[in-house]
Amino acid sequence: MHLDLALPPALPDGALRVIPLGGLGEIGRNMTVFEYGGKLLIVDCGVLFPEENQPGVDLILPDFGPIRDRLKDVVGIVLTHGHEDHIGGVPYLLRERGDIPVIGSQLTLALLDPKLKEHRLKDAPKHIVVEGDVESFGPFELEFVAVNHSIPDALAVAIKTPAGVALHTGDFKMDQLPLDGRITDLRAFARLGEQGVDLFLTDSTNAEVPGFTTSERNITPAIDVVFASSTRRIIVASFASHIHRVQQVIDAAAKHNRKVAYVGRSMVRNMQIARELGYLHVPDGVVVDKIDAAPPNQMVLMSTGSQGEPMAALSRMANNSHQQVSLEPGDTVLMASSLIPGNENAIYRVIDGLTKLGATVVHKGNALVHVSGHASAGELLYCYNIVKPSNVLPVHGEIRHLHANAKLATATGVPNVLLAEDGYVIDLVDGHASITGAVECGYVYVDGSSVGDLTDSELKDRRVLGEEGFISVVVVIDSTNGKILSGPEIHARGIAEDDSAFDEVMPKIVNALEEALREGTHDSRQLEQTIRRVLGSFVGRKLRRRPMILPVVLEA
Repeated sequence: MHLDLALPPALPDGALRVIPLGGLGEIGRNMTVFEYGGKLLIVDCGVLFPEENQPGVDLILPDFGPIRDRLKDVVGIVLTHGHEDHIGGVPYLLRERGDIPVIGSQLTLALLDPKLKEHRLKDAPKHIVVEGDVESFGPFELEFVAVNHSIPDALAVAIKTPAGVALHTGDFKMDQLPLDGRITDLRAFARLGEQGVDLFLTDSTNAEVPGFTTSERNITPAIDVVFASSTRRIIVASFASHIHRVQQVIDAAAKHNRKVAYVGRSMVRNMQIARELGYLHVPDGVVVDKIDAAPPNQMVLMSTGSQGEPMAALSRMANNSHQQVSLEPGDTVLMASSLIPGNENAIYRVIDGLTKLGATVVHKGNALVHVSGHASAGELLYCYNIVKPSNVLPVHGEIRHLHANAKLATATGVPNVLLAEDGYVIDLVDGHASITGAVECGYVYVDGSSVGDLTDSELKDRRVLGEEGFISVVVVIDSTNGKILSGPEIHARGIAEDDSAFDEVMPKIVNALEEALREGTHDSRQLEQTIRRVLGSFVGRKLRRRPMILPVVLEA
């Protein structure tokens, strides 16, 4: 809960309410709720991948808590595009109400399908839309607009209600020469602007980056150079959803008489979907099933793991633990991706591992092999000047990105720019947007089969265990006379010193226990606290550590 903001008042009649439940302050778990006339519309429902300080966590979801008791009022979930940080949370929401209509482009819904099947949600109603479509769901009239991103079939959505028009860009950029010829429809943006956009929600990811994003086509020569100069196998790592990048690799392979094999479950699945739907064009005989279908100097492996994910194919190759692929000196690894904030260390570890095995690593730091899928500052300025919105709410970005985007909007003369966080409540009343309160909104951790059971205190325990080690102490006490029968037995794990380092503190623990027993303390929990206090003080002073201490007092 945001301590400085109270719960919002009841929504006035004829007003539009917007509640971001994820994606503001982080790049991931994007989810925004729109409310009008007692009905709710959700735009995106994604996941955030855990960082190193969240050990054991598989995924992080948006917090459904603020709308859980109102799921019956949800008229639909609009998905702007098929990336995990926008669609990954949908199955978890549908597990709570399985008949919510899911609205998105053909490719987006096709990429969602396998996730729904994994969660046994095959019957969820789906509505395929294309740019230019106008559809109504409850009181919301939705118009879909083509936008350009690092995945085909991305859409912006204009949400029209009697309270006004909200335009949500989703993730977008303004590449004027995209590989598929599908540009961001600025004519539609301008038309909506002429009609009046009351609230403009814009992608902030690259708001700090000056100028314009490089065109995807400019990468093709750099990829071609890698293919022309490599004398052995080429391994290309990319996002499993980056169909345009895979298309460039397939085209380069065909040109240089190489075969392509997919490595990684998600890569195989996504490219099969893309090929079946016509988003990926593969010349006959280029894609093969086996990684050794041709000699090394004629093979390309298209792999996942460009962000250093520990279980992904590329990381396993770098660790020499991949079941099928063993890197050899002379192999070339092309990492066709950018650094997502927070992944830098993991990516550099993978690059070091690959280099150590003798591979030549080509990455964004030493060649033009990737461009971002997000609008830079120049593109955002164009959008503000074209749309001329009354109110702007920067979304999709870390705090610094949101602030940079807000400054751009202000510079173009937008009269009202709002900086919000997850859980803030924004009300659009009579054309003016303002923050009216906040709802409780936190991280929801997926940990194995459990969803939302893992708390921050348990994560803290995991971090302590991992960073500081663990000490267990067992003492047996005679319940009749209060004498120590056995112990203390001390066992340490994850601590450099061996168990003999604790010989010095043994008598102190015994003395403290005997004193407590003499004073009439026989409660095992209080005695355990006594042990924890004495041992904790010793370890902190002597070993300069703060391990987890687990004392156990048994009564005989």
